[in-house]
Amino acid sequence: MTAIEERRLKTLLKDAVTEVLEERQDILRAAVQESLEDAAMLRAIQSGEKSRPVSRAKIFQRLARAA
Repeated sequence: MTAIEERRLKTLLKDAVTEVLEERQDILRAAVQESLEDAAMLRAIQSGEKSRPVSRAKIFQRLARAA
């Protein structure tokens, strides 16, 4: 592939991605939302690894009181 073909392909790909994101903002929104949820889950796991263990019964007691 020549440099000119590579530049043309890059331009076409950018245009296609831009068009999809403009027409289907829901796709971008869902991807960003999932990324934020993944980051929050990672922080929760890391926080849990640093805290002291809690029994399963204690967790369910808290959940029952919160409901």
